[in-house]
Amino acid sequence: MTSFRYYQLFLVSIFCVLTFITYSINRADIDKHSEEVLAQYTASIAAKSIWQGDGKDLYQDLDQQFSFQFFQYIDSNDSDNSYTKGQLLFKNNDITSNFFDVDIPYTQSLTNGRLQVKLSIGNTFLEIVEQFKLQLMLIWGTFLFISLFTLLLTSRQTKKIQYGAKLIEELPSFTFHSIQKSKLKGEFKPLAAAIESCQHNLKAEIDKLNESNEKLSRAAFQDPITGFGTRAKFTEKLNDICSPNSQQFGVLAMVKATELGAINQLHGREAGDDYLTRIANHIRKSLVKSPNAYCYRISTADFALILPDVTLKDGTSIIEQVKNAFDDYQQSLGTDSVAYIGLCPYLQDSDPVSLMTLADTAVSIAQTLGPNSVHVLQKLTGDELFGDSRWKVAIDDIVKRKAIKFYAQPIRPCRNDVESYRELLSRFYNDQGKFLPTATVIAMAERHGMSEELDKLVILKTLSMLNETPSMSGLFGINISASSANQENFVAWLKNVLGRQRHLAARLVFEVNESGMQTNLSATYHFINEAHSVGARVSIERFGLGFTSFKFFKDVRPDFIKLDGSYTQGINSDSHNQFFVKMIIDIARKLTIRVIATGVENQEEKLAMEHLLMDGLQGYYIAKPTPLLTVSNSEKPQLVL
Repeated sequence: MTSFRYYQLFLVSIFCVLTFITYSINRADIDKHSEEVLAQYTASIAAKSIWQGDGKDLYQDLDQQFSFQFFQYIDSNDSDNSYTKGQLLFKNNDITSNFFDVDIPYTQSLTNGRLQVKLSIGNTFLEIVEQFKLQLMLIWGTFLFISLFTLLLTSRQTKKIQYGAKLIEELPSFTFHSIQKSKLKGEFKPLAAAIESCQHNLKAEIDKLNESNEKLSRAAFQDPITGFGTRAKFTEKLNDICSPNSQQFGVLAMVKATELGAINQLHGREAGDDYLTRIANHIRKSLVKSPNAYCYRISTADFALILPDVTLKDGTSIIEQVKNAFDDYQQSLGTDSVAYIGLCPYLQDSDPVSLMTLADTAVSIAQTLGPNSVHVLQKLTGDELFGDSRWKVAIDDIVKRKAIKFYAQPIRPCRNDVESYRELLSRFYNDQGKFLPTATVIAMAERHGMSEELDKLVILKTLSMLNETPSMSGLFGINISASSANQENFVAWLKNVLGRQRHLAARLVFEVNESGMQTNLSATYHFINEAHSVGARVSIERFGLGFTSFKFFKDVRPDFIKLDGSYTQGINSDSHNQFFVKMIIDIARKLTIRVIATGVENQEEKLAMEHLLMDGLQGYYIAKPTPLLTVSNSEKPQLVL
């Protein structure tokens, strides 16, 4: 049918060209007659140039030789001699006539007046129009006949093709029929012979395939390094649990072994294979109490774990055991991390593509949370519509539209001599005004190398807001990525921008994740030093997760440190945690560094942190994030270093 459509398009083009040529010929005939009439009229009216009589007499005289669409004689001396007949605008109800617009105007000055006419070619025009109509009927009648004939031939060919296609479609199911050669004769004989030969050869190969199938399956569906299932087996299982008739539920986990490339480069591929084997062994040991779990290696450095019939809460506990095993392995491996884990639930009728997108996004977010982190995305919220390849476009759109709104969460000081600040939480929205998950946007920005663009947007938006709202007082914390803070170009840009607005720079506190800053202490020191040079402050968030946290006290000297929320959880009953937090506070106070507790969720945690002489508290029990404009301007922080 596609060929038929192309053929029809070709025919239409040809007949349109014929129509245009016919029209052009008839148009030329009309133009030729118009020129002849105008020439005759010009010669005739020249003899009347001394006319001094009545305009009606002049019309009757000229009307014997010419046809007029419009005639008007205006006498300069006696208006009674003026005469008008006809219409300037030609009206014709015949649609075809409108294609040949005849316009032959001529204006002549006479002795006592002015003559203005529009000539008509009369019956000649009607004859040409009728001739054009007949030609059109002949052209498009021929087109209709050819089209109908072609349609009949195409229909006949289509039936033969459909019969051959049906035979071919049944070959994979090994359903063989004797070919009705009467349906595949003429030019389709080679097709009939090919199908018959194919059926014969397939029958001969079936036995051979059945004999070797089991051996090939084992070789194809088991990864030789880890012993896990391959991606093909994972795809099969994923389609099974997501099928419409499936009653299954459970948890899908993605594990990304991020150190494989570095190990291969530094120690060779054997060391890389050993690294993957060790990860697989740790996963097996951690899942020993989950015999129904399925493990797959789905790419070079990615694993997938399916925990059937497990709730998200139980699945999270199981995966935490995997994370603990990775933490132990990291001690001996000597790397910054081992692997990151993303977790999401699946239910009946889950979409495989959306489920994989959700799991992949979860593991991407986990990579920004510290060594061997686990991140859980509990349900599909529309985020899965932005696949990995589309997030770059989405973030670029956010930057271009400056699509950001701020929420604020205050930090409550614990003493009167401590000034704290309000943390600005960025919320990004799409072109429909719907908010996108902030953690996902930031994670994908890092993946696509767009963190600097996003951080610049947040900083410029904050400066603009403070500049345009003088009534908004106090300090404000801005989250920026460690990758931006470690870039010299970004730091130079930041210093240049803040140097021109020092009165605003003095009200900013830049919050940077500790784990990202530890990767390059010299760059961290440079960033903090440059921020201090223009009057801004720096806060290290999620402090205490890394093994080299105390280097910040010695080398980089931030203004604030925000303890990771894990130190707050259960601190009222955990004496070891209390001792560690108290030690951090004592060291920080000697260096005039303020310590802020995060994740304060209840009164017991608040009282315990206050008892440890914490400088400030932040968490949902203290205050929830609210749209910035709803935060009272009277809620001023109360002291700075």
